[in-house]
Amino acid sequence: MTTDTAKTAPHSAPGSPPGPADRSARPGRQSGPANDERLRRWRLVLGGDSAESTGCTLTGRDAEMDGALTALYGGAGRPGGRGGSNRSAGLGASAPSVARWLGDIRTYFPSSVVQVMQRDAIDRLGLSALLLEPEMLEVVEADVHLVGTLLSLNKAMPETTKQTARAVVRKVVDDLEKRLATRTRATLTGALDRSAKINRPRHRDIDWDRTIRANLKNYLPEYGTVVPERLIGFGRAAQSVKKDVILCIDQSGSMAASVVYASVFGAVLASMRTLHTRLVVFDTAVVDLTDQLDDPVDVLFGTQLGGGTDINRALAYCQSKISRPADTVVVLISDLYEGGIRDEMLKRVAAMKASGVQFVTLLALSDEGAPAYDRDHAAALGALGAPAFACTPDLFPEVMAAAIEKRALPIPDKENRR
Repeated sequence: MTTDTAKTAPHSAPGSPPGPADRSARPGRQSGPANDERLRRWRLVLGGDSAESTGCTLTGRDAEMDGALTALYGGAGRPGGRGGSNRSAGLGASAPSVARWLGDIRTYFPSSVVQVMQRDAIDRLGLSALLLEPEMLEVVEADVHLVGTLLSLNKAMPETTKQTARAVVRKVVDDLEKRLATRTRATLTGALDRSAKINRPRHRDIDWDRTIRANLKNYLPEYGTVVPERLIGFGRAAQSVKKDVILCIDQSGSMAASVVYASVFGAVLASMRTLHTRLVVFDTAVVDLTDQLDDPVDVLFGTQLGGGTDINRALAYCQSKISRPADTVVVLISDLYEGGIRDEMLKRVAAMKASGVQFVTLLALSDEGAPAYDRDHAAALGALGAPAFACTPDLFPEVMAAAIEKRALPIPDKENRR
């Protein structure tokens, strides 16, 4: 009888929760701590009626964790909700209940998971308005995505909330600067040194690799050495090199994370005396925020996420600020969905490159993965010798160093080169 039942019982897919027939047919294989833990995990994932086949009942901390998940992801009719489930989203529309929920998820889940759940709560349950309340901002887990949401709400934010919002943004910005500033300065200082070659260097400034290659014809085999008739060295950037950098940032709503990172990098670059950095943000209008670069928080609150896009107008402004094209790097950060005059935009890029400007196009400056972008415009820029690609914050110093040294850009993924 047992054998017949085993033959006719439906088999569960690998890793899936076993059905009732599985448990009755093979009781010996369905017991033990390992299986109990697997059923517990499936119960937390499925929730409510959908998980009844697991036969697992949650108690204590697990039940509280399930309640926090149910409040966000449960409920038929909710975006992503499960039809037929008893789960129902329970955050409500009040700041106290949301604040309690935020405290719960920070208790039960690691910080990286908390940030994902916060973003889902804002997107799925329409909680953006609650971020305008100071008590809410005091309990959220601050990250780049939250900063983007706050910036999009900036104009609607009451004065009583702005101080708290600035504190949240300040925390994220300070953390990013600590992570990114040292490596950025070190990488770009080296690039600036290497970009200024001199032929009468002091001993400590000699570029030995280039010097040896340039004097190989003077090799003396009997002495096993090269006579360096011509010395090649690095210039001292602090004394002899100065580059102009223009960051031109699309502030449409989809570019929120890129705006945050670009503002932080802008402040870091502006702190280097060997660089003259200009920061320009645009939608259908163009705003120069260079005079606020000493504080990236001021820069961020000077942006206005959302609206249209006129890349051509922004590039026209940047072009008007170029006085030394051979020593200028222009970085356009945009998804390239152009609302202005496409042909004029491409002509401006071509003209800047022809004059000696190093032109870099970043489809995104963030850790969010592959971005959405206008592939036709990206391909057109690539044909002009200005390949467009997405860039992570960790790669950005290397991209800038390559542009300063006028060498090939470290494009991370050929799929992004359009």
